[in-house]
Amino acid sequence: MDQTVFQQVTFPLSVLLGQIKTGHIGLPDIQRPFVWKNVKVRDLLDSMYRGYPVGYLLLWQTGVEPTNRTIGGNQKQVAPSLVIVDGQQRLTSLYAVFTGEEVVRGDFTRERIRIAFNPLNGRFDVASAATENDRSFVPDITPLLSGQRNLIATFNDYITRLEDARPVSDAERGAAEEALGRLQGLSTFPLTALQLASNVQEEHVAEVFVRINSTGKPLNQADFILTLMSVFWDEGRTALEEFARLSKQPNVTEPSPFNPFIEPTPDRLLRVGVGLAFRRARLEYVYSILRGKDPDTGEFSDNLREQQFNRLQAAQEKALNLTHWHDFLQCLTQAGYRNRRMVNSETALFFAYTLFLIGRTELKVQPKPLRTAIAQWFFMSSMTGRYTGSPESAMESDLAMIRSAETAESFLGTLQQACDIALTSDFWTVTLPNELATSTARSPSLTAYHAAQVLLQAPVLFSDTNIADWLDPFVNPAKSIERHHLFPKAYLGELGVTARTDTNQIANYAYVEWTDNIKIGASAPIDYVPHFEAAMRAASVAETAIHHMYRLHALPIGWQMMEYKEFLAARRELMAALIREGFERIGALEPSLATPQPVLDIQALVAGGEGDDVEFKSTLRTNLHTGKRDSAMEHAVVKTIAGFLNQKGGTLIIGVHDDGTAVGVEADEFGSEDKMNLHLTNLVNSQLGEAVWANIHANFEDFGSARVMAVRCEPVSQVVYDKAKRLFVRTGHATHELSAQEAVLFVQERFE
Repeated sequence: MDQTVFQQVTFPLSVLLGQIKTGHIGLPDIQRPFVWKNVKVRDLLDSMYRGYPVGYLLLWQTGVEPTNRTIGGNQKQVAPSLVIVDGQQRLTSLYAVFTGEEVVRGDFTRERIRIAFNPLNGRFDVASAATENDRSFVPDITPLLSGQRNLIATFNDYITRLEDARPVSDAERGAAEEALGRLQGLSTFPLTALQLASNVQEEHVAEVFVRINSTGKPLNQADFILTLMSVFWDEGRTALEEFARLSKQPNVTEPSPFNPFIEPTPDRLLRVGVGLAFRRARLEYVYSILRGKDPDTGEFSDNLREQQFNRLQAAQEKALNLTHWHDFLQCLTQAGYRNRRMVNSETALFFAYTLFLIGRTELKVQPKPLRTAIAQWFFMSSMTGRYTGSPESAMESDLAMIRSAETAESFLGTLQQACDIALTSDFWTVTLPNELATSTARSPSLTAYHAAQVLLQAPVLFSDTNIADWLDPFVNPAKSIERHHLFPKAYLGELGVTARTDTNQIANYAYVEWTDNIKIGASAPIDYVPHFEAAMRAASVAETAIHHMYRLHALPIGWQMMEYKEFLAARRELMAALIREGFERIGALEPSLATPQPVLDIQALVAGGEGDDVEFKSTLRTNLHTGKRDSAMEHAVVKTIAGFLNQKGGTLIIGVHDDGTAVGVEADEFGSEDKMNLHLTNLVNSQLGEAVWANIHANFEDFGSARVMAVRCEPVSQVVYDKAKRLFVRTGHATHELSAQEAVLFVQERFE
C-alpha cells in the first residue's frame, strides 16, 4: 500500500439512494439490527439541513461486474459493484427516512423511523404524540422526501393544519414554503466518499477504516466479512444470525439451538463453516471466497465465486444442522463440562465443533468414538489454553495436521497423537501443578479440575450429593453449593496471610453446601473438620467413603493439620493427578472404543484351572468359614486385579472354589448383581484408583446352575500401585507383592 489506494468521489444523496435501491451499491445493514437511536437520525438530518458536513463514506469496489446477479434468491437486481464499508448507519438512516423502509431493531422488531419538521423555525424532532398535536410541525417528512407527496401538496396540507389552530401571516407562509423546499432539496445533498480500488488487499480495508474513523464503532475482521456476506449472500448471513438469536432463548415447542454452554455469534459460526468447507481458520481467506478471487491469478471470476459459495453453503448447512449441533454439545458433557461458566474458551469450543463436523460429515467416524475423541480434544485444548495468544495460527496448524487424514481411523489417530504430544508426563507432573498456583478464578486448569470431579462423580465436600448434580444448568436453586476457602480468610489473617493472591489460591477452594459454608465460618480446618467427619460417621458413612471423598477433592491425608503453604503445594500435585485421572476417564466412559471383547467361555476357563492369567475366588467379601464379611477377602481380590493389570492381564472369576466347583455370587449376599458390581467398583476405586477401569471389564455369567462374576483385566501402560503404595504382579499361579528394590527393577523393565 505504498501508493494512494483511493479516489475521492462526491455523490448527490439521491444518486446514492437510487444505486442502493437497485443493488449497485451494497447497504447490508438495512436488514441488520439498527443501533442508532432516532434522535441521532434527527441530528443527522438537522446537520444536513444546516449545510454542515456529515463525514466521509468509505466505499470499496468489489471487482464484480455490475451485470452479474447475486448468489441466492434475494431481491437485489444486481450484484453490487461497491460495498459501503464505513457510513452504514448514516446511509441506513437516510435510506429509511427517504424511502419509508423499516429498520430492524436489536430485539428483531421492525420500525419505520418517523421524523417531524417545523418549517417555521427549521427544527427537526422525533415524531411523537406531541409533534402530532403541534400544528406547527409536519408530523412525518418521509412522504415529501420519498416523492409520495409533492412540495405543493405538502405545503398546502401544512398551512391548512396550521390555520385550523390560528391565523397564519404572509411572512409565515413564505418562510414555510422556503423551508419545505429546502427540506426537499436534501435529496441533492453532496456526500463525499473515499472509494477504494478493487485491487486493494482485503485485509487492508479494515485497517483503512480504523485509521480514518477513530471515534466510530470499531470494525473488526468478522464485521467486515459479515458485511460482504450481506452483499453477496444475504440469506447466508441471515441464517447465521437467526441461529444465533434462537440460541439465546429456550423453546419448548420445537427443536432450537438453545443450549447450556454457549450463545454463538454469527462470526463464530462462520468460522466453523469455513473450517469445514476449506480447512482454513483465517477469516481473511473468506474475502477471496466471497468475491470470487482466484488465489493464483488475482482475477475475479463469477464462476469461481459461485463454486466457492456452493462449498461454503453446503458447509454452513451442516454447521447449522440442529442434530449435528446437539450431538456435538454431548461431547462437552462427556468431557465433564456442565454449564457455560465452565467454558473458558469459546475458540476451543467452536474449533472442536469444526473437528466434529469434519469427522462426522466427511470422514464418517462412528458416533461413539467421535464423541469421545472430541470430548478429549476439547478437554485438552481448553485446559492447555491451546488457542490463546495467536488462535488463528494455532487453528491453521491443527487443520493442516488433519488434512492428510483420509479415513476415520487416521482422523481419530491424528487427534489422539496431538493429545499425547500436548499432555506429556512433564505436563501432568510439572506444568499443570505450576499453572494451578494462581488465584485467577477463571483459570483453565481450575475448570479442568471441576470437569474431572464431574467425570469421577465426586461428592460435594462433607455431603452425600454429587458436584455434577449441582452444576447442572437447569438446577438453579437460590442456595446451592459454594466455593469454600478450606483455610478461611479470617483464619489466615490471624496467621498474617492477608494478600488476596495468597488467600484466594484456587488450591484453597472446594465445593461445599452453602449451609456447611456458614457453619465453617472463620474456623480453622483442624477445628471444623473433626465435627463434619463425626457427623458423617453418625450418618453411617463408611470410613472408606470419607477417604474416597477426600481423594476426589485432592486433599492430602491429614491436610487439616498442615501448614498453609505446605498444604497448597501438596494439594496442587493431587489436583493435577485428579485432572489427569478425569481426562483418562473420558476414554474409559466409552467401552465401544476398546478392542471388541471376546465372549468368555466360563466352562472352558474353569476346566483349564488357575494359571498366570486365570484365578478363582470363592467370594468377594464373605469369609465362608465364619460366614461374616472379611476385609482379607476384599484385599485378595484387589491384589489379584492389580497383579493382572501390571503384567499381561488375566481373568478373575468370583464365585468358584480353588478346585473349580461352583459357589455362586449368592454367597456374598449382596441382594442383586448391580449392588455387587457397585461394591467391586468402590473397592477398586478406593484401592487402585478409578483410572484403572479403562482396563477392567466386569460382567456376570452362568456357570452350571450358579451365577459367577468374571473380571477380565487388560495390561496397563502405567504401573498400578494400591493406596499403600504396594506393587503386585502375577507370577505363575499366584500374585506377589514386590519389595522396594524389586519394584524399581520391575518398573524399569516393564514400563520404561
